[in-house]
Amino acid sequence: MPPFTALPAAPVAPKKPVSDTRHGVTRTDDYAWMRADNWQAMFKDTSILDPEIRAHLEAENAYMNAAMDDTRPLQKVLFAEMKGRIKEDDSSIPVKDGPYAYGTNFVTGGEQPRYFRIPRDADPKDESARQLLLDGDREAQGKDYFRLSGIDHSTDHNRGIWGYDDKGSEYFTLKVRDLATGEDLPDVIDNTAGGGVWAPDGQSFFYTLQDDNHRPSKVFHHIVGQPQSEDRLVFEEKDPGFFMGVGGSLLDDVIYIDIHDHETSEYRILSTSDLAAEPKLVAAREEGVEYSMTEGGDVFYILTNDGDAKDFKIMQAPFASPGKENWTEVVPHEPGRLILSHMAYARHLIWLERRDGLPRIMIRDRKSGEEHEIAFAEEAYSLGLSGAAEYDTDIIRFSYSSMTTPSQLYDYNMATRERRLLKTQEVPSGHNPADYVTRRVFARSHDGAEVPVTLLYRADTPLDGSAPCLLYGYGAYGIAIPASFSTNALSLADRGFVYAIAHVRGGKDKGFQWYEDGKMENKENTFKDFIAAADHLVAQGFTAFDRIIAEGGSAGGMLMGAIANMAPEKFAGIIAAVPFVDVLNTMLDDTLPLTPPEWPEWGNPIESEEEYHWIAAYSPYDKVEQKPYPPLIALSGLTDPRVTYWEPTKWIAKLREKAPEAGPYLLKTNMAAGHGGKSGRFQRLEEIAFEYAFAIKVAGKM
Repeated sequence: MPPFTALPAAPVAPKKPVSDTRHGVTRTDDYAWMRADNWQAMFKDTSILDPEIRAHLEAENAYMNAAMDDTRPLQKVLFAEMKGRIKEDDSSIPVKDGPYAYGTNFVTGGEQPRYFRIPRDADPKDESARQLLLDGDREAQGKDYFRLSGIDHSTDHNRGIWGYDDKGSEYFTLKVRDLATGEDLPDVIDNTAGGGVWAPDGQSFFYTLQDDNHRPSKVFHHIVGQPQSEDRLVFEEKDPGFFMGVGGSLLDDVIYIDIHDHETSEYRILSTSDLAAEPKLVAAREEGVEYSMTEGGDVFYILTNDGDAKDFKIMQAPFASPGKENWTEVVPHEPGRLILSHMAYARHLIWLERRDGLPRIMIRDRKSGEEHEIAFAEEAYSLGLSGAAEYDTDIIRFSYSSMTTPSQLYDYNMATRERRLLKTQEVPSGHNPADYVTRRVFARSHDGAEVPVTLLYRADTPLDGSAPCLLYGYGAYGIAIPASFSTNALSLADRGFVYAIAHVRGGKDKGFQWYEDGKMENKENTFKDFIAAADHLVAQGFTAFDRIIAEGGSAGGMLMGAIANMAPEKFAGIIAAVPFVDVLNTMLDDTLPLTPPEWPEWGNPIESEEEYHWIAAYSPYDKVEQKPYPPLIALSGLTDPRVTYWEPTKWIAKLREKAPEAGPYLLKTNMAAGHGGKSGRFQRLEEIAFEYAFAIKVAGKM
């Protein structure tokens, strides 16, 4: 029996044609009206949304609810399973910094984290030693949406900057808290990017302001006790194509201003000994050249791809004169060994690298130059490097997990090479790794490229083509999807699913070239790789085409839209979360938050006719036709500044118009959230349970 029967009539969006001519090509968009003219203001006050648009979104939600009504009991079961795998009163292992150690914990039933500190050498399990700094649940009371950006303590440990977004629009408000009393000072800083960096004296801090187009374009210096209107502008980035962030060093003597797009970067630094000085340029931006900095006492260590170091190298420069002319090589470029990040401490330089698709942590003794590694033997695994909060230390912290192994947290002594297990992720409802199998297979793509695919399934799952499969993909911005432990995926594996991650081009899973081979004019490789992964899983008996549910979000949602157009017959269903599907229209609108910064990733169709045609060739919204599309659901957030709500809304309307006999096409718009969906930890589980219920329903496993 088809998964969706006896549905009510689907909403029909009125057509209001708007034509646009670029490079001699005229396109007509019947649904352009769904883009609210006052979208910037609406992100801050959703009550002003155009009533016609609101009525349409609410009609879509009602239709979606009717289509998914029979899954409500299943959603509750899935939610209970996922919640049962979470230690509700979980607590982190505090990180030592000066006289204290700082950590987070949750309370049973709590949605939001609580931030605390204990005396440096206190027992982390001694709850009586904890001083509560910030209670997320208390701050979130009465708000439909609430997301904390954390709390950053001053060098003297007397004050903290904390931030929150209560609309999902990613405009964060900052406040200053007296950590001794727990009271907030009068300071309120609006429209920030979410955090601040203290000056060493704890009397002032630096932050990034988001402009009206949601771009972090200005760095300000705020003196505690003064109104925001009196804050000094430290630096303004005039190019709308660049993001900007502000950070500090472990030694508290430098403020970093990091300016970058997706392929070019520039740093300016400010000495904390002269807070009123102009930031000093390190190396002027050069198109295609990236670099990042960390301080190592009398030197800076610089991670860069300069000089055709495609997979990056580490340089050093004198602290007093860090200009590019003074860079000397410390860790050479090695093709196929991608250096992802680096950190410096008093006696050691460390970096996280990926080789042959697997991560490892490298440690170098700064005096002797001797190097050693931290690596693991599993076929596929994930490493997280959190380092340390203090400069003069031999102890760093890292995490390890695999698709079958719960996350493990270690302290590692870089001098003695001893590792100490601090914590293993608890699964209260029980978990036996031996019940599951994780594998990495390789799918041959259209041009011979070998695409890694990470698999998780129960050991007793029949591999005869009868198993359903959820195939996840992203493939953009060089982001690699880790083969890490997911308690949520077990709910699918326990129902006979093969859970698969396709590490398609556009990520850096196999090095920087893997990224370049999936961007700009090569973007279609991303889509073809994903289809090749589906083909391989079917050919090897893991699943069948009528049992594969594809899933991706944001740029991965673009992937979902593209494969829906290219190979709809190879998927039983598609889940597209906040999908970036209206690529051409968005890249032609330079007033939107991410458009200018995104041109290096996709192309600039305003200036370049060639790049216009690249995007037009795959833009999912533009390529919708009469095709046998499978059941499809798009998830959206009304205040999402990254993938605006009208993209999935227009896409669903056009699918329904062009291929009315296929589908059905469902749209779920969260009217009180943005790009990341709901913010609470259990609220997020409800959303995942909903998505998995759709997959299970489509697979016929209800």
